[in-house]
Amino acid sequence: MAIFRKIAIALVVLVLVAGVALFFLSRGDTADLSVEEVTGTDPVLQEGDAQTVPTVQIAEPVGWAAGEAPTPAKGLEVVRFAEGLDHPRTLFTLPNGDVLVALTRAPKVENPDPGILDVIKGWIADTLLSKAGATGESPNQIVLLRDADGNGSAETKHVILDGLASPSGMAWKDGTLFVANHNAVLAFPYALGSDKVTGGPRKLMDLAPGGGHWMRNLELSPDGTQLYVAVGSVSNIGESGMKVEEGRAMIWEYDLAKGRARQFGAGLRNPNGLDFSPWTGELWTTVNERDMLGSDLVPDYLTNVPVGAQYGWPWVYFKTNRDRRVDAPMPRFMMEYVRNPEYALGPHVAALGLVFSKEGDRMGEGFASGAFIARHGSWNRKPPSGYDVVFVDFDDLGNPVGKPVPVLSGFLNADGTTRGRPTWVEWASDGSLLVSDDTAGIIWRVRSPSAAPAKAIARLADDPLPPRQITDPQAAFEADYLRKQAGQKTN
Repeated sequence: MAIFRKIAIALVVLVLVAGVALFFLSRGDTADLSVEEVTGTDPVLQEGDAQTVPTVQIAEPVGWAAGEAPTPAKGLEVVRFAEGLDHPRTLFTLPNGDVLVALTRAPKVENPDPGILDVIKGWIADTLLSKAGATGESPNQIVLLRDADGNGSAETKHVILDGLASPSGMAWKDGTLFVANHNAVLAFPYALGSDKVTGGPRKLMDLAPGGGHWMRNLELSPDGTQLYVAVGSVSNIGESGMKVEEGRAMIWEYDLAKGRARQFGAGLRNPNGLDFSPWTGELWTTVNERDMLGSDLVPDYLTNVPVGAQYGWPWVYFKTNRDRRVDAPMPRFMMEYVRNPEYALGPHVAALGLVFSKEGDRMGEGFASGAFIARHGSWNRKPPSGYDVVFVDFDDLGNPVGKPVPVLSGFLNADGTTRGRPTWVEWASDGSLLVSDDTAGIIWRVRSPSAAPAKAIARLADDPLPPRQITDPQAAFEADYLRKQAGQKTN
């Protein structure tokens, strides 16, 4: 009887703890500021209010009815490029116009010896993710979409690669398709136009495996020599210890010729979208910032990533703001060299896919010079934020200005449900913008039907400093001294 009594007590405690957790999860912090106030180059950053239990408000996906579509900005139109896909996330357009889409979900992470708190946390997380439409087996496939007749809809849709491990990032160069699994970057032989990847993979580099932020994006440098790999953290603020964060919360640079990787930028909690600035050639990324400081903090951001850049995670956010919740000791002098993000995208918006305006795009003059970003949508803000695609304008010097401008909206319903969640953005070969909608299984195609192909953005000239003649100061001093001794006048 004693054993049964103990089991009964344990079950009661489990139910009570879960009930208390759900009670607090149903409450939470309501935002004081609008999302817009926490965006731009000078966002309002309130004093942080540390939370033991996060604010939770999840928009349950209900899908799009036949004939329904997101609301495009004035002058744009939106149609279904492809549908019926199993959780499409990342997109990549090949040089021949074929579009690749990764069908993927988070990898399963096994805990061989979970404690009671691990079980409770796992149950709560699974419940919340299920409500958000983010759970289930990962399809682990790359699907090819082809619009051969140019009518704006892909009539060809088939799997070209499967058996992967939570794939996300993709790139292609000279007959090689690069794919980032959650735990490695692989290279496959693939000829443009082929209906299948037939060769086996070649591993380029191992990655810290999924758990927490599991997506691994790829971007090839404009000259095709370097491959950039975005890897997110396991945790919110390093609460699992910094040992497990090794190789994470950073962007790697992989040299394709030398077969060698190096850390390129760090202190980036969860970098996602990657693209190169058409003005400067510099790498930019979207980053998901930390949680549990309230509904108004901390904004996700868009920023450039110079080599060696440090953005402060987990100790610092937005350059001057210390996060006192972090137990790990902060590296010396970090406050002196941590960078300030260039542009805030709003709190908890979950900024993911990123592309810059490019030559030949068909988005019209109002969207001719800037960046397009998919904001996947919040799970921990009241009221919700994101659930849209926005445009960030850039000036002639390649700097972001103003506030985000809606490109696609209407995903979120008035009753708190959502019809979809915009995830990734990519240019189609005809200049239209493709947007993946993972919970709805749709790829949307956006363009201005009246717009002419956009002109190329002028690259800023690099004006190097004039060469300086290097002289030996001691020799100059001796020459001056000898002139004086000889009674010569010094010029």
